[in-house]
Amino acid sequence: MFTDSVELRVSSGKGGAGCVAFRREKFVLNGGPNGGDGGKGGDVWFKCDNNTHTLSHFQRRMHIKADNGRPGEGSNMTGKSGAKKVIIVPPGTQVIDQESGEILFDLVEDGQEELFLKGGKGGLGNTHFKSPTNQRPTYAQPGEKGDTKDIRLELKMIADVGLVGFPNVGKSTLISTVSNAKPEIANYEFTTLTPKLGQVNIGDYESFIMADIPGIIGGAHEGKGLGIKFLRHIERTKILLYMVDLASYRDLKEQIETLKSEIASFSDVLASNSFAIALTRSDVVPPEDLESLVTEFITMLDLEPTKQEEIPFESDKPYYIQKSADETLGFDKTKPYFIAPISSATQSNIEAIKHALFNLVQNNRAK
Repeated sequence: MFTDSVELRVSSGKGGAGCVAFRREKFVLNGGPNGGDGGKGGDVWFKCDNNTHTLSHFQRRMHIKADNGRPGEGSNMTGKSGAKKVIIVPPGTQVIDQESGEILFDLVEDGQEELFLKGGKGGLGNTHFKSPTNQRPTYAQPGEKGDTKDIRLELKMIADVGLVGFPNVGKSTLISTVSNAKPEIANYEFTTLTPKLGQVNIGDYESFIMADIPGIIGGAHEGKGLGIKFLRHIERTKILLYMVDLASYRDLKEQIETLKSEIASFSDVLASNSFAIALTRSDVVPPEDLESLVTEFITMLDLEPTKQEEIPFESDKPYYIQKSADETLGFDKTKPYFIAPISSATQSNIEAIKHALFNLVQNNRAK
């Protein structure tokens, strides 16, 4: 089961109590106090691990505790310290204070470790309290209590490009075509129930990460459908690829306006990110209708189709792209970087949008 949000109570270990003891040996007269100190309580740490991909292993663990320190013993022996508790989480996990809503940690890099709660100190044994006027102290310190906090863990996947579209628009098909992701694909809405990540390779040495989330429908920000629930997973992305279905019963303008409205209702920051538009299922539209459909859509957005000789896409189809790859440093983020018809079934323009998206990713990484 995929889980992206859990609530936990976390406690560090209590320090062990100091010991009250006196030296008692043959031939040793009036042995003094020799009670040892209690051991320190265990700390709580968070660790980011690439081998973990969900928070589901916390589902039934409502209270996570570090070990307590052991009590001190006679002969000035210090008690054993409690073992630290390391909480393993996937990259992209935020640790949020339940009471204040403050983000305490944002764990994004593999191997990143953060100390969360310190264990309580062990109590001092009675040997610390001897003095010329009190040569037989009969008391020792109790150990300090550990800290306890109520937290929420939220997983926000880390990707370069996030796919946004209505259900059954071809998002899962695209990510399975261009990357190593293997999502479930079927001919009904809301086939995708959980977010998926895929690595898109560009040549032998370059790549970027693409995220697919469940489809978004009108009214999603009011709780309709599934997609808005998972939009947190593309909050970290700097690029959105809106996928608009050429063969849908919904008008192209209606699709893009609804999607952008739902994104803006969820996050102003996400809505202001760089974006591009892929017009999917171009293979099911008759060639004579495709050109007019795409041209009309580009014009509707107050843009002009790019001249054929400048395109990185297939020359027999209309398209729009802002600038060539080496001129993208100042492009207008309020306009799509490109608009292009694609077909995952026939591979039409698939390689072209991979490279166009990679150009956009490189541009954002350079900033």
